[in-house]
Amino acid sequence: MPSYLVETYLRRGDVGERAARNRRARSAAEELTQERPCVRFDRSIHVLDDEICFYVFEAQSAQEAAHVAQHAGLDPIRIVEAISSGKGKK
Repeated sequence: MPSYLVETYLRRGDVGERAARNRRARSAAEELTQERPCVRFDRSIHVLDDEICFYVFEAQSAQEAAHVAQHAGLDPIRIVEAISSGKGKK
């Protein structure tokens, strides 16, 4: 299944907010998967110096990832497909 990066703004000192957003992203993905194609929240990456936080979702399409991100209140700036080498892959 493809992975998508959901780019959001997150201030450097908002570590607690990132944890809350992670919980909302996971809950939204689980909740909406009952109604729609499967979307799985994988992880977040907070780039402190740039005040950007990326949320990684596995989804059938960018639209599905966007729907979950909006439902979770992440206020996405943009959503792009991403390819990861992953563990053990070359």
